[in-house]
Amino acid sequence: MGLFSRLVGASALVGTLLLGGMSGAFAQALDKVTVAGWSQPISEITNLLAEPDKGFFKAKGIALDYVPGTGGGSAIQTMLTGKADVAFTDPAALYLALDKGEKLVAIYNIYPQNVFNVVSPKANGIAKPADLKGKRVGVYSLSSGTRQNLAVLLHQVGLSEKDVTIEVTGLLNFAPVIQGQVDATAATDTGLYVARLKGLPEVNVIEVRDSLNLPSDIFVVTEETYRSKKPLLARFLAAYRDSAAWMIANPEEAARLAVTRAINGSDEAVNLGIIKLRNASTVSETTEREGLGAFDPGVMQKGADTFHQLGLIARPLDMGTVVRTDLIPPKQ
Repeated sequence: MGLFSRLVGASALVGTLLLGGMSGAFAQALDKVTVAGWSQPISEITNLLAEPDKGFFKAKGIALDYVPGTGGGSAIQTMLTGKADVAFTDPAALYLALDKGEKLVAIYNIYPQNVFNVVSPKANGIAKPADLKGKRVGVYSLSSGTRQNLAVLLHQVGLSEKDVTIEVTGLLNFAPVIQGQVDATAATDTGLYVARLKGLPEVNVIEVRDSLNLPSDIFVVTEETYRSKKPLLARFLAAYRDSAAWMIANPEEAARLAVTRAINGSDEAVNLGIIKLRNASTVSETTEREGLGAFDPGVMQKGADTFHQLGLIARPLDMGTVVRTDLIPPKQ
């Protein structure tokens, strides 16, 4: 039987979250795959959290583990330390790791749409990236996509992090902006959705996709894992694709399951809104044509080139050698 413990406090969120552990002799037949996440077990990843209920990975002979994280950079670091097989991370974190010499491969495009943004109350007068100069800006963590996408916005207008004051505000990073502790916050579409439900005043929203529409999240593995575990990774991606397709087709069911599976899932109606937003980010013109998980290699290369041009990474990257599409399941 699948084992999953709902984590409700910060202290209880330390360590590995077992999603699909098995017991008895049958457990020996399953291959364990551990995913290093960028987040805690939150409702937008209900397709992973629902494994004890739906068994998408078990059906492919996989026992799934999930290790919580504090951003895309932490997901990659967890994987590099051997605590996970796959990193659930973002392109910015991948570029930075590659720039440091890490040997990594991107194998699946989780969310093709860039969902990052910078939000501020209208009263603060921040309507465009240049207006952020001299302001206090919240980020989820220093290793998160919120920070890296904020950097992209700043560099586009000739600014850098030195021109703003970065404040680490954690996952619930809208409370500080509502309370006036920061002038703006770097966030995501789902974070903005929840904040509006909680009384966020009228705001200006700067969409990062208007500057660079990179995927929000991707699956990344080491080159060694890619070489040595191709059949297992192919099964893992097929199972993940099935779970994503299920959540797209059944958002109401996913919202119900999130009530008991996600640490922020107590309100089913809120879960549904978050899940619908995340489902929308899972598809693109490319995935409509080629199937869920498909990359647009040109976009990944444009992102790498942009990071290099902006000085975020020191050397150019050839993403043609990094993005591998041979393990992505064919379109159903």
